[in-house]
Amino acid sequence: MAKFAVNNKIYSATKVSPFMVNYDRELRMGADIRRKGKVEKVMEFAERMIKVQKEAGVVLRKVQKDIK
Repeated sequence: MAKFAVNNKIYSATKVSPFMVNYDRELRMGADIRRKGKVEKVMEFAERMIKVQKEAGVVLRKVQKDIK
């Protein structure tokens, strides 16, 4: 439960949860495993994940610099 809570918390520096940064989706608490809508292409998904991770990295480096 603690790991779930940490991975699902939206951090003020990045404005997203760690799970969102790593997997580009929010954690689900329910048992409904069916996705609604169209399945996106793998390359589009990968490109979006790379973009989110780069943005989070930039913000975290800025925060780290500000803390120093």
